[in-house]
Amino acid sequence: MSLFDKSDFRFIGWNIVLAVVVVAAILISLMAYLKNYTQHGVEVEVEDIRGLVVAEAQPMIEAQGLKLVVVDSTYSDIVPLGTVVEQNPRPLSHAKHGRAVYVTINATTKRQVVMPDLQDMSYRQAETTLRGLGLDVDTIYDYEPSEFRNLVLDVKSNEVSVPPGEKITIGSKVRLVVGFGRGSEEMEVPHVLGMTIQEARSTLLRNRLTVGAVTYDVPLQDGVEQYVYRQMPAAGEKLIEGEPVALRLSPNIEKAATVSGTTENEEEWF
Repeated sequence: MSLFDKSDFRFIGWNIVLAVVVVAAILISLMAYLKNYTQHGVEVEVEDIRGLVVAEAQPMIEAQGLKLVVVDSTYSDIVPLGTVVEQNPRPLSHAKHGRAVYVTINATTKRQVVMPDLQDMSYRQAETTLRGLGLDVDTIYDYEPSEFRNLVLDVKSNEVSVPPGEKITIGSKVRLVVGFGRGSEEMEVPHVLGMTIQEARSTLLRNRLTVGAVTYDVPLQDGVEQYVYRQMPAAGEKLIEGEPVALRLSPNIEKAATVSGTTENEEEWF
């Protein structure tokens, strides 16, 4: 007699078939769920957000099921500040749900550069230097008397001197103050005690004189201002226009009120 009869085999067979069907159904349902959950294969047409600020672009991108990510900034004076200038994926291309849209924005403020020290540089060299920094150099110069001809005495923007080390916005218009040699008139030396070197230079230029030898009690340091406490010749004396005035500076501004403007012993001073 057989251990199993035919009915037993049929029962086992149907159980196996049923198990296969159940497993297949579970797998099909799981795949359908995952496909729906991950939006697999669903793509959207990416909005063109160039020219928009991030606050405007972000809700548009998020409404498409995408994410906005700012990855870089640049500067251009052609497009508005703070707006999107580049995006990836490109506008009107297709992207899957949940993908990041990477954007580059135009800087929110104009870039600045540091004014170099152009004093005693030829005006042609100074022009090249300033234009290389992105500044707009006026083709008209302001001429002042000077010991040397065609050398730069100062740089101005909107009629105000821009001293070396000061930041200035790219694209700003600047004008060079250029020496034309010594004149023939006598000029009265102005009082520059207590001034910074930039203030003293501007004051002397207004009086058609120039800065001569400059010495410091202590070495120059970033963020530490120094003030003129001696000048030679002293205020009130006469010089031919274009001649220099020597200056001595100290971080101690009180020296300007306690030390006389000049001294008889020049070797001791310099």
